[in-house]
Order: sequence, then structure tokens, then C-alpha cells
Amino acid sequence: MTDTTLRANLNNLARALRSLHKNLIDLETVYFGQVGSPLEHLQLITNHPHFAWLQKMSGLMAEIDERTDDKEPIDDDTAASLRAAVESLIGPRRPVDADFRQRYNTLLHDGADVVMAHAAVRQALQKLPALPDEPETPDTPAA
Repeated sequence: MTDTTLRANLNNLARALRSLHKNLIDLETVYFGQVGSPLEHLQLITNHPHFAWLQKMSGLMAEIDERTDDKEPIDDDTAASLRAAVESLIGPRRPVDADFRQRYNTLLHDGADVVMAHAAVRQALQKLPALPDEPETPDTPAA
């Protein structure tokens, strides 16, 4: 794929991940309980242990944004590595963090908005080159 195509596809993935991340935060906030002002909510999301597991996804979104903002050309291997990193968080690749995957799968089953956002991420991932196949884990929901 060309640099332009890879960049566009990674930008689409980043947008889909932001939507998914927002939906996960919204559902976790419901489970957490009453939150005060938007500033207090932001502080909870960034500092409270209840939301800490989402920081892995936040970091990955930042990594994708940094890479697409970089002037250096993006090649298939770079795009495939970023795809694999996302798939290692949300599936179907073997999880890099079992706690993240367990919490993610729980919310995936609890919220229709999360399911829709997950589907959008999966569609965006399909447009990127893939690393060699890895066996799916039994706890991975069908995408």
C-alpha cells in the first residue's frame, strides 16, 4: 500500500478507536457512579484505579496519532505492527494484558454502543496489512 493509503487507513482506525474509547469510558462511568463536574470526571479517568486499565488504549491511540503526524513515510510493516498492537488489546490476537481483555470483553457484552464501536474498529483494522496469523484465544468474541 502507498504511504497516503496507509496514513488514511490509520487515521480512520484512530477515529474508530477514539469512539470506542469514549464508549468504554461512558459505560465505566455508569458503573463507577455519580461523577461531579467534567473536570472531576477527567481527573477520575486519568487518576482513579477504576479507569486505569483504559490507559493502555489511550497510549496506543497516542502512538497511532504520533506516527500519522510524523513526516516519515509509513510502510506496510509499521501499519501491520500497529494493527497487531490493537488486536492484542481487543482481540483476536493473544492478549498482551489479560486484565484489559477481561474488562474489555465484559463491557463488550454490556453495552450496545461498545459493540457498534468495536465493529467500526474491526472494519478499520481490516483495511490495514496484517502480520502473520496467530491462533485466536478462546476468550475472544467473534468480530
